[in-house]
Amino acid sequence: MSTVDLVMPKLGESIMEATILKWNKQVGDFIKMDETLLEIATDKVDSEVPSTAEGTIAEILFKENDVVPVGKVIARINAGGSAAISAPVVETPKVAAPVSVAPATASVQTPTATAGTNKFYSPLVLNIASSEGVSMAEIETIPGTGNEGRVTKKDILNYVAQRKTGAVAQAPSAPSSTPVPSPVAQAETPAPAAVLPTGNVEIIEMDRMRRMIADHMVKSKATSPHVTSFTEADVTNIVNWRNKVKTSFEKKYGEKITFTPIFIEAIVNSIKKYPMINCSLDGNNIILKKDINIGMAAALPTGNLIVPVIKNADTKNLYGLTKEVNALGSNAKSNKLKPDDTQGGTFTMTNVGTFGSLMGTPIINQPQVAILAVGAIKKRPMVLETPQGDVIAIRHMMYLSLSYDHRIVDGSLGASFLTEVANELERFDSNREI
Repeated sequence: MSTVDLVMPKLGESIMEATILKWNKQVGDFIKMDETLLEIATDKVDSEVPSTAEGTIAEILFKENDVVPVGKVIARINAGGSAAISAPVVETPKVAAPVSVAPATASVQTPTATAGTNKFYSPLVLNIASSEGVSMAEIETIPGTGNEGRVTKKDILNYVAQRKTGAVAQAPSAPSSTPVPSPVAQAETPAPAAVLPTGNVEIIEMDRMRRMIADHMVKSKATSPHVTSFTEADVTNIVNWRNKVKTSFEKKYGEKITFTPIFIEAIVNSIKKYPMINCSLDGNNIILKKDINIGMAAALPTGNLIVPVIKNADTKNLYGLTKEVNALGSNAKSNKLKPDDTQGGTFTMTNVGTFGSLMGTPIINQPQVAILAVGAIKKRPMVLETPQGDVIAIRHMMYLSLSYDHRIVDGSLGASFLTEVANELERFDSNREI
Protein backbone atom coordinates (compact mmCIF):
# COMPACT_ATOMS: atom_id res chain seq x y z
CA MET A 1 0.00 0.00 0.00
CA SER A 2 1.54 3.31 -1.06
CA THR A 3 1.34 6.60 0.80
CA VAL A 4 0.44 9.73 -1.16
CA ASP A 5 1.40 13.19 0.10
CA LEU A 6 -1.27 15.84 -0.41
CA VAL A 7 0.31 19.31 -0.67
CA MET A 8 -1.14 22.78 -0.45
CA PRO A 9 -1.83 23.49 -4.14
CA LYS A 10 -0.44 26.46 -6.04
CA LEU A 11 -3.34 28.89 -6.18
CA GLY A 12 -1.97 31.50 -8.55
CA GLU A 13 1.23 33.31 -9.42
CA SER A 14 1.10 35.71 -6.45
CA ILE A 15 -0.39 33.37 -3.83
CA MET A 16 2.23 31.88 -1.54
CA GLU A 17 0.08 30.60 1.34
CA ALA A 18 -3.49 29.76 2.31
CA THR A 19 -5.54 29.42 5.49
CA ILE A 20 -7.22 26.09 6.24
CA LEU A 21 -10.89 26.82 6.94
CA LYS A 22 -12.33 23.32 7.37
CA TRP A 23 -11.32 19.67 7.07
CA ASN A 24 -14.14 17.67 5.47
CA LYS A 25 -12.43 14.36 6.33
CA GLN A 26 -10.60 13.13 9.42
CA VAL A 27 -7.89 10.57 10.12
CA GLY A 28 -9.23 7.10 9.35
CA ASP A 29 -11.91 8.31 6.90
CA PHE A 30 -12.03 6.90 3.38
CA ILE A 31 -11.90 9.43 0.54
CA LYS A 32 -12.43 9.08 -3.20
CA MET A 33 -10.37 10.63 -5.95
CA ASP A 34 -11.37 14.31 -6.53
CA GLU A 35 -13.61 14.30 -3.45
CA THR A 36 -13.29 17.50 -1.42
CA LEU A 37 -10.83 16.98 1.43
CA LEU A 38 -10.67 20.50 2.86
CA GLU A 39 -11.68 24.11 2.31
CA ILE A 40 -9.07 26.86 2.18
CA ALA A 41 -8.94 30.63 1.88
CA THR A 42 -6.47 33.06 0.39
CA ASP A 43 -6.51 36.84 0.27
CA LYS A 44 -8.35 36.47 -3.04
CA VAL A 45 -11.00 33.77 -2.73
CA ASP A 46 -12.17 30.71 -0.79
CA SER A 47 -11.78 27.35 -2.50
CA GLU A 48 -12.20 23.59 -2.06
CA VAL A 49 -9.21 21.25 -2.37
CA PRO A 50 -9.95 17.83 -3.88
CA SER A 51 -8.06 14.67 -3.01
CA THR A 52 -5.42 13.59 -5.52
CA ALA A 53 -5.76 9.93 -4.54
CA GLU A 54 -8.31 7.42 -3.32
CA GLY A 55 -7.73 5.75 0.02
CA THR A 56 -7.70 6.25 3.76
CA ILE A 57 -6.63 9.45 5.50
CA ALA A 58 -3.47 8.46 7.40
CA GLU A 59 -2.32 11.85 8.69
CA ILE A 60 -3.58 15.41 8.90
CA LEU A 61 -0.62 17.70 9.47
CA PHE A 62 -2.29 21.05 10.09
CA LYS A 63 -5.29 22.25 12.05
CA GLU A 64 -8.14 24.48 10.93
CA ASN A 65 -7.15 28.18 10.83
CA ASP A 66 -3.47 27.34 10.29
CA VAL A 67 -1.72 29.37 7.57
CA VAL A 68 0.18 26.96 5.30
CA PRO A 69 2.73 27.77 2.56
CA VAL A 70 2.07 26.57 -0.99
CA GLY A 71 3.76 23.21 -1.65
CA LYS A 72 3.76 22.13 2.02
CA VAL A 73 2.49 18.62 2.76
CA ILE A 74 -0.83 19.00 4.59
CA ALA A 75 -2.05 15.40 4.73
CA ARG A 76 -1.09 11.83 3.81
CA ILE A 77 -3.34 9.23 2.24
CA ASN A 78 -2.84 5.49 2.17
CA ALA A 79 -3.79 4.98 -1.45
CA GLY A 80 -6.17 2.13 -2.11
CA GLY A 81 -6.74 1.40 1.57
CA SER A 82 -10.13 1.17 3.19
CA ALA A 83 -9.25 0.40 6.81
CA ALA A 84 -8.77 3.21 9.24
CA ILE A 85 -5.14 3.82 10.15
CA SER A 86 -4.61 5.72 13.34
CA ALA A 87 -2.03 8.44 13.20
CA PRO A 88 -1.54 11.41 15.46
CA VAL A 89 -2.27 14.89 14.27
CA VAL A 90 0.83 17.05 14.31
CA GLU A 91 0.43 19.61 17.05
CA THR A 92 0.45 23.22 15.91
CA PRO A 93 -0.40 26.39 17.84
CA LYS A 94 -4.13 26.52 18.60
CA VAL A 95 -5.93 29.40 16.93
CA ALA A 96 -9.37 30.30 18.21
CA ALA A 97 -10.67 32.05 15.11
CA PRO A 98 -9.50 33.00 11.62
CA VAL A 99 -7.18 35.99 11.79
CA SER A 100 -6.82 38.31 8.83
CA VAL A 101 -3.24 38.75 7.67
CA ALA A 102 -1.59 40.81 4.97
CA PRO A 103 -1.95 39.56 1.38
CA ALA A 104 0.53 36.90 0.36
CA THR A 105 2.36 39.35 -1.85
CA ALA A 106 3.44 41.21 1.28
CA SER A 107 4.36 38.19 3.42
CA VAL A 108 8.08 37.96 2.69
CA GLN A 109 9.64 38.18 6.13
CA THR A 110 12.63 40.44 5.60
CA PRO A 111 14.16 41.19 9.02
CA THR A 112 13.27 44.69 10.10
CA ALA A 113 14.66 46.48 13.14
CA THR A 114 12.26 48.36 15.39
CA ALA A 115 12.98 51.67 17.00
CA GLY A 116 14.15 51.53 20.61
CA THR A 117 14.96 47.80 20.69
CA ASN A 118 17.75 45.51 19.58
CA LYS A 119 15.33 42.84 18.40
CA PHE A 120 14.28 42.38 14.78
CA TYR A 121 10.69 41.97 13.59
CA SER A 122 9.51 41.30 10.06
CA PRO A 123 7.15 43.73 8.27
CA LEU A 124 4.45 41.04 8.35
CA VAL A 125 4.71 40.62 12.12
CA LEU A 126 4.55 44.40 12.57
CA ASN A 127 1.58 44.63 10.20
CA ILE A 128 -0.39 41.99 12.12
CA ALA A 129 0.52 43.59 15.44
CA SER A 130 -0.57 47.02 14.21
CA SER A 131 -3.91 45.76 12.85
CA GLU A 132 -4.65 43.80 16.03
CA GLY A 133 -3.67 46.58 18.43
CA VAL A 134 -0.69 44.71 19.90
CA SER A 135 1.75 47.16 21.49
CA MET A 136 5.51 47.02 21.16
CA ALA A 137 5.73 46.11 24.82
CA GLU A 138 3.53 43.06 24.18
CA ILE A 139 5.53 41.95 21.14
CA GLU A 140 8.70 41.96 23.19
CA THR A 141 7.13 39.50 25.65
CA ILE A 142 6.26 36.95 22.94
CA PRO A 143 8.69 34.00 22.91
CA GLY A 144 9.94 33.67 19.34
CA THR A 145 10.28 30.27 17.67
CA GLY A 146 12.11 31.55 14.61
CA ASN A 147 15.79 31.77 13.84
CA GLU A 148 17.72 33.37 16.74
CA GLY A 149 14.49 33.64 18.70
CA ARG A 150 12.73 35.91 16.24
CA VAL A 151 8.96 36.26 16.47
CA THR A 152 7.35 34.56 13.47
CA LYS A 153 3.95 35.06 11.90
CA LYS A 154 2.69 31.92 13.67
CA ASP A 155 3.92 33.29 17.00
CA ILE A 156 2.08 36.60 16.68
CA LEU A 157 -1.12 34.95 15.38
CA ASN A 158 -1.05 32.48 18.26
CA TYR A 159 -0.55 35.33 20.74
CA VAL A 160 -3.44 37.34 19.25
CA ALA A 161 -5.77 34.35 19.39
CA GLN A 162 -4.83 33.58 23.01
CA ARG A 163 -5.30 37.21 24.01
CA LYS A 164 -8.81 37.24 22.53
CA THR A 165 -9.76 34.19 24.59
CA GLY A 166 -8.20 35.64 27.76
CA ALA A 167 -5.43 33.05 27.88
CA VAL A 168 -2.89 35.89 28.06
CA ALA A 169 -3.32 39.32 29.57
CA GLN A 170 -2.86 42.43 27.44
CA ALA A 171 0.22 44.31 28.55
CA PRO A 172 -0.70 47.65 30.16
CA SER A 173 0.19 50.66 28.11
CA ALA A 174 2.83 52.96 29.50
CA PRO A 175 3.95 56.40 28.35
CA SER A 176 7.47 55.14 27.86
CA SER A 177 6.52 52.07 25.82
CA THR A 178 7.60 52.04 22.19
CA PRO A 179 4.67 51.98 19.72
CA VAL A 180 4.52 49.33 17.03
CA PRO A 181 6.18 50.84 13.93
CA SER A 182 4.03 51.05 10.84
CA PRO A 183 5.06 48.46 8.22
CA VAL A 184 4.53 51.14 5.58
CA ALA A 185 6.48 54.01 7.09
CA GLN A 186 8.09 53.46 10.47
CA ALA A 187 8.35 57.18 11.10
CA GLU A 188 4.55 57.53 11.17
CA THR A 189 2.89 58.94 14.26
CA PRO A 190 1.17 56.08 16.11
CA ALA A 191 -2.60 55.97 15.64
CA PRO A 192 -4.61 57.62 18.44
CA ALA A 193 -6.30 55.37 20.97
CA ALA A 194 -9.65 54.02 19.90
CA VAL A 195 -12.62 56.06 21.11
CA LEU A 196 -15.43 53.99 22.60
CA PRO A 197 -18.69 54.62 20.72
CA THR A 198 -21.56 56.23 22.58
CA GLY A 199 -25.27 56.39 21.97
CA ASN A 200 -27.46 53.88 20.17
CA VAL A 201 -24.91 51.93 18.10
CA GLU A 202 -24.21 48.41 16.91
CA ILE A 203 -20.64 47.17 16.65
CA ILE A 204 -20.07 44.75 13.76
CA GLU A 205 -16.75 43.00 13.39
CA MET A 206 -15.46 42.90 9.82
CA ASP A 207 -15.41 39.46 8.25
CA ARG A 208 -12.16 37.95 7.02
CA MET A 209 -12.57 39.05 3.40
CA ARG A 210 -13.57 42.61 4.31
CA ARG A 211 -10.45 42.90 6.48
CA MET A 212 -8.32 41.63 3.60
CA ILE A 213 -9.94 44.11 1.22
CA ALA A 214 -9.32 46.93 3.69
CA ASP A 215 -5.68 45.90 4.08
CA HIS A 216 -5.24 45.66 0.30
CA MET A 217 -6.73 49.13 -0.24
CA VAL A 218 -4.54 50.75 2.42
CA LYS A 219 -1.42 49.12 0.98
CA SER A 220 -2.33 50.26 -2.53
CA LYS A 221 -2.69 53.89 -1.46
CA ALA A 222 0.58 53.65 0.48
CA THR A 223 2.38 52.07 -2.49
CA SER A 224 1.16 54.11 -5.46
CA PRO A 225 0.76 57.88 -5.72
CA HIS A 226 -2.74 57.95 -7.19
CA VAL A 227 -3.84 60.41 -9.88
CA THR A 228 -7.32 60.27 -11.42
CA SER A 229 -8.32 61.71 -14.81
CA PHE A 230 -11.88 62.09 -16.10
CA THR A 231 -13.64 62.21 -19.45
CA GLU A 232 -17.06 61.47 -20.89
CA ALA A 233 -18.26 59.41 -23.82
CA ASP A 234 -21.33 59.48 -26.00
CA VAL A 235 -22.48 55.84 -25.92
CA THR A 236 -25.74 56.37 -27.80
CA ASN A 237 -24.67 54.03 -30.62
CA ILE A 238 -23.86 51.28 -28.11
CA VAL A 239 -27.16 51.66 -26.26
CA ASN A 240 -29.20 51.63 -29.47
CA TRP A 241 -27.26 48.65 -30.88
CA ARG A 242 -27.68 46.59 -27.72
CA ASN A 243 -31.41 47.36 -27.55
CA LYS A 244 -31.70 46.25 -31.16
CA VAL A 245 -29.76 42.97 -30.96
CA LYS A 246 -30.10 41.72 -27.37
CA THR A 247 -32.97 39.35 -28.19
CA SER A 248 -31.38 37.91 -31.33
CA PHE A 249 -27.97 37.74 -29.62
CA GLU A 250 -29.35 35.61 -26.80
CA LYS A 251 -31.25 33.42 -29.26
CA LYS A 252 -28.14 32.85 -31.37
CA TYR A 253 -25.52 32.38 -28.63
CA GLY A 254 -27.52 31.52 -25.53
CA GLU A 255 -25.91 34.46 -23.70
CA LYS A 256 -27.30 37.81 -22.56
CA ILE A 257 -25.34 40.74 -23.98
CA THR A 258 -24.52 43.46 -21.43
CA PHE A 259 -22.46 46.62 -21.70
CA THR A 260 -19.49 45.12 -19.84
CA PRO A 261 -18.00 43.05 -22.70
CA ILE A 262 -18.35 46.06 -25.01
CA PHE A 263 -16.45 48.22 -22.52
CA ILE A 264 -13.77 45.54 -22.15
CA GLU A 265 -13.39 45.32 -25.92
CA ALA A 266 -12.77 49.09 -26.06
CA ILE A 267 -10.22 48.85 -23.23
CA VAL A 268 -8.35 46.03 -24.99
CA ASN A 269 -8.16 47.99 -28.25
CA SER A 270 -6.86 51.03 -26.35
CA ILE A 271 -4.21 49.01 -24.49
CA LYS A 272 -2.87 47.85 -27.85
CA LYS A 273 -2.28 51.49 -28.74
CA TYR A 274 -0.89 52.43 -25.30
CA PRO A 275 0.82 49.24 -24.04
CA MET A 276 2.65 51.03 -21.19
CA ILE A 277 -0.64 51.16 -19.30
CA ASN A 278 -0.48 47.35 -19.15
CA CYS A 279 2.49 46.91 -16.83
CA SER A 280 3.69 46.71 -13.24
CA LEU A 281 6.63 48.10 -11.32
CA ASP A 282 9.30 46.03 -9.57
CA GLY A 283 11.75 48.35 -7.85
CA ASN A 284 13.30 50.35 -10.69
CA ASN A 285 12.21 47.84 -13.34
CA ILE A 286 9.08 48.23 -15.47
CA ILE A 287 7.46 44.85 -16.16
CA LEU A 288 5.65 45.29 -19.48
CA LYS A 289 2.91 42.65 -19.78
CA LYS A 290 2.48 41.10 -23.22
CA ASP A 291 -0.73 39.35 -22.17
CA ILE A 292 -3.85 41.48 -21.79
CA ASN A 293 -5.80 40.06 -18.85
CA ILE A 294 -8.71 42.28 -17.83
CA GLY A 295 -10.06 42.13 -14.28
CA MET A 296 -13.67 43.10 -13.70
CA ALA A 297 -15.09 43.93 -10.29
CA ALA A 298 -17.96 41.59 -9.35
CA ALA A 299 -20.17 41.26 -6.27
CA LEU A 300 -20.02 38.29 -3.89
CA PRO A 301 -23.06 36.99 -1.97
CA THR A 302 -21.73 38.82 1.13
CA GLY A 303 -21.78 42.13 -0.71
CA ASN A 304 -17.98 42.29 -0.87
CA LEU A 305 -16.37 42.85 -4.25
CA ILE A 306 -13.92 40.53 -5.96
CA VAL A 307 -12.04 40.88 -9.25
CA PRO A 308 -12.20 37.81 -11.52
CA VAL A 309 -9.94 38.02 -14.56
CA ILE A 310 -10.63 37.49 -18.26
CA LYS A 311 -7.38 35.94 -19.49
CA ASN A 312 -6.06 36.87 -22.94
CA ALA A 313 -8.98 39.20 -23.56
CA ASP A 314 -7.33 40.43 -26.76
CA THR A 315 -7.82 36.99 -28.36
CA LYS A 316 -11.59 36.92 -27.80
CA ASN A 317 -14.36 38.36 -29.95
CA LEU A 318 -17.45 40.01 -28.50
CA TYR A 319 -19.23 36.68 -28.08
CA GLY A 320 -16.22 35.18 -26.29
CA LEU A 321 -15.98 38.17 -23.96
CA THR A 322 -19.72 38.03 -23.27
CA LYS A 323 -19.59 34.33 -22.42
CA GLU A 324 -16.67 34.77 -20.01
CA VAL A 325 -18.09 37.91 -18.38
CA ASN A 326 -21.38 36.12 -17.72
CA ALA A 327 -19.70 32.97 -16.41
CA LEU A 328 -17.37 34.82 -14.03
CA GLY A 329 -20.16 37.09 -12.82
CA SER A 330 -22.45 34.12 -12.18
CA ASN A 331 -19.73 32.19 -10.34
CA ALA A 332 -18.97 35.23 -8.18
CA LYS A 333 -22.63 35.57 -7.18
CA SER A 334 -22.85 31.86 -6.31
CA ASN A 335 -19.46 31.87 -4.55
CA LYS A 336 -18.03 29.33 -7.02
CA LEU A 337 -14.97 31.21 -8.24
CA LYS A 338 -11.74 29.22 -8.29
CA PRO A 339 -8.44 30.73 -7.06
CA ASP A 340 -7.09 30.88 -10.61
CA ASP A 341 -10.12 32.95 -11.68
CA THR A 342 -8.75 35.95 -9.77
CA GLN A 343 -5.09 35.66 -10.75
CA GLY A 344 -2.95 37.23 -13.45
CA GLY A 345 -4.83 40.47 -14.06
CA THR A 346 -2.90 43.20 -15.87
CA PHE A 347 -5.61 45.92 -15.93
CA THR A 348 -8.90 46.32 -14.05
CA MET A 349 -12.28 47.83 -14.89
CA THR A 350 -14.95 48.59 -12.30
CA ASN A 351 -18.50 49.59 -13.16
CA VAL A 352 -19.56 52.10 -10.50
CA GLY A 353 -22.57 52.91 -12.67
CA THR A 354 -24.11 49.60 -11.62
CA PHE A 355 -24.73 51.17 -8.22
CA GLY A 356 -26.00 54.45 -9.65
CA SER A 357 -22.80 56.50 -9.41
CA LEU A 358 -22.01 58.96 -12.18
CA MET A 359 -18.27 58.58 -11.64
CA GLY A 360 -15.70 57.34 -9.14
CA THR A 361 -12.05 57.51 -8.14
CA PRO A 362 -11.12 53.83 -7.93
CA ILE A 363 -8.10 52.49 -6.04
CA ILE A 364 -5.47 50.67 -8.10
CA ASN A 365 -5.50 46.88 -7.90
CA GLN A 366 -1.86 46.14 -7.04
CA PRO A 367 0.53 45.36 -8.64
CA GLN A 368 -1.20 46.89 -11.67
CA VAL A 369 -0.65 50.56 -12.47
CA ALA A 370 -4.13 51.68 -13.57
CA ILE A 371 -7.84 51.00 -13.09
CA LEU A 372 -10.77 52.35 -15.13
CA ALA A 373 -14.20 53.16 -13.68
CA VAL A 374 -17.28 53.54 -15.87
CA GLY A 375 -20.26 55.46 -14.52
CA ALA A 376 -24.00 55.29 -15.01
CA ILE A 377 -25.34 55.95 -18.50
CA LYS A 378 -27.62 59.00 -18.44
CA LYS A 379 -29.58 60.87 -21.10
CA ARG A 380 -28.43 64.49 -21.42
CA PRO A 381 -28.87 67.31 -23.94
CA MET A 382 -25.66 67.67 -25.91
CA VAL A 383 -24.45 69.98 -28.66
CA LEU A 384 -23.72 68.07 -31.89
CA GLU A 385 -21.83 69.38 -34.86
CA THR A 386 -23.55 68.67 -38.20
CA PRO A 387 -22.91 69.85 -41.78
CA GLN A 388 -25.92 72.13 -41.33
CA GLY A 389 -24.55 73.60 -38.08
CA ASP A 390 -24.68 72.87 -34.37
CA VAL A 391 -27.80 71.23 -32.97
CA ILE A 392 -28.92 70.15 -29.50
CA ALA A 393 -29.88 66.49 -29.20
CA ILE A 394 -30.65 64.01 -26.41
CA ARG A 395 -27.74 61.58 -26.11
CA HIS A 396 -26.77 58.68 -23.84
CA MET A 397 -23.69 59.93 -21.98
CA MET A 398 -21.28 58.19 -19.60
CA TYR A 399 -18.38 59.46 -17.48
CA LEU A 400 -15.14 57.49 -17.35
CA SER A 401 -12.38 57.89 -14.79
CA LEU A 402 -8.89 56.43 -14.76
CA SER A 403 -6.79 56.16 -11.60
CA TYR A 404 -3.13 55.51 -12.31
CA ASP A 405 0.21 55.12 -10.56
CA HIS A 406 2.03 58.42 -11.10
CA ARG A 407 5.41 56.76 -10.51
CA ILE A 408 5.18 55.19 -13.94
CA VAL A 409 2.11 56.63 -15.70
CA ASP A 410 2.34 60.37 -16.24
CA GLY A 411 -0.56 62.66 -17.02
CA SER A 412 0.06 62.54 -20.76
CA LEU A 413 -0.13 58.75 -20.97
CA GLY A 414 -3.04 58.48 -18.54
CA ALA A 415 -5.15 61.14 -20.28
CA SER A 416 -4.30 59.84 -23.76
CA PHE A 417 -5.29 56.29 -22.87
CA LEU A 418 -8.53 57.43 -21.24
CA THR A 419 -9.41 59.58 -24.25
CA GLU A 420 -8.75 56.64 -26.57
CA VAL A 421 -11.15 54.43 -24.58
CA ALA A 422 -13.84 57.12 -24.92
CA ASN A 423 -13.14 57.41 -28.65
CA GLU A 424 -13.39 53.63 -29.05
CA LEU A 425 -16.82 53.68 -27.43
CA GLU A 426 -18.02 56.61 -29.55
CA ARG A 427 -16.78 54.94 -32.74
CA PHE A 428 -18.90 51.85 -32.07
CA ASP A 429 -20.69 50.76 -35.26
CA SER A 430 -24.45 50.80 -34.66
CA ASN A 431 -24.89 48.55 -37.70
CA ARG A 432 -22.48 45.90 -36.40
CA GLU A 433 -23.41 42.30 -37.16
CA ILE A 434 -23.68 39.86 -34.28
